[in-house]
Amino acid sequence: MAPFGKTLVLLGILLIAAGALLWGAGQVPYLGKLPGDIYIRRGGASFYFPLTTCIILSIVVSLILALLRR
Repeated sequence: MAPFGKTLVLLGILLIAAGALLWGAGQVPYLGKLPGDIYIRRGGASFYFPLTTCIILSIVVSLILALLRR
């Protein structure tokens, strides 16, 4: 049971780190408001999809993971 416990602790630490990153992401200027992000408002409904932001974050995470593998 010890390896399972270690896995759960590691998973918990990763979830806390992800939560802290998401919580702090609101403080980053221009994140989610880049050119290429799709925002449509019609009447009382609105649709928002941060396309450019997703692409940039994907590139950054890919670079970080590539550097950690070395």
